[in-house]
Amino acid sequence: MTASRRRRLRNQPFPPSWERILEQEVPLYDSLSITDREELKAHIQVFLAEKQFEGAGGIVITDGIRVKIAAQACLLLLHRETDYYPGLSSIVVYPDEYLAPFEELDEAGVVTSGTDRRSGESWEQGTLVLSWADMQMAGVDGEGAYNVVLHEFAHQLDAEDGITDGTPFFPRRAARKHWQRTLEVEYERFKEEVAQGKIPVLDPYGAESPAEFFAVATEAFFENPGELKEHYLALYEELSRYYRQDPAAWPATISNGGTS
Repeated sequence: MTASRRRRLRNQPFPPSWERILEQEVPLYDSLSITDREELKAHIQVFLAEKQFEGAGGIVITDGIRVKIAAQACLLLLHRETDYYPGLSSIVVYPDEYLAPFEELDEAGVVTSGTDRRSGESWEQGTLVLSWADMQMAGVDGEGAYNVVLHEFAHQLDAEDGITDGTPFFPRRAARKHWQRTLEVEYERFKEEVAQGKIPVLDPYGAESPAEFFAVATEAFFENPGELKEHYLALYEELSRYYRQDPAAWPATISNGGTS
């Protein structure tokens, strides 16, 4: 899409029905400043014009589904000079968790295949898959830092430099090196806490790989920023520099003890 067309999309009036969806269905929207809300809405218009949505498992794609996904995806783009997930073309939505095939190679070289239940996936072939039921759990009391949309779109950002390794694209080499040093230290500390059976601020699934660590850290950064900043200050500051946001400073009345 050309820059001029994107500019026209960003400047066109935002549908009132979409605004109501943001106010009623996207808890994080209430935390944003008026300026950030306007920027987010502009990004949403471009995102929805460029990405295709497909229902699977019997679900019908509505504006509510499209806008809720777009809002959270575009939250990761605020204040940043970046593209609109250039590697992504389509988003598939299931009504609930779905079965997906997998293959695992063990240390002996034996391949095990089967299926498992998933709430979301980010594919290298331009597709992202989400469970609508799991999307509804974001921001709900008792769910901590869980947000499957932020998680999967963090994987998309991670892959923009050609490899999904927990280090997204940085235009400057120095910033990339600083990120890698910080994430390596914080990741090793996190894995040790998980191995010791401690209850971490981050989802233990993040111990699977640096890529998953970045994804669950992104969830916590927006959904549980106060605790993340308290327990992983260096990680929080690195994420704040990358996303150019400071969710821990958002209005506490919107959050759940510093979370959303």
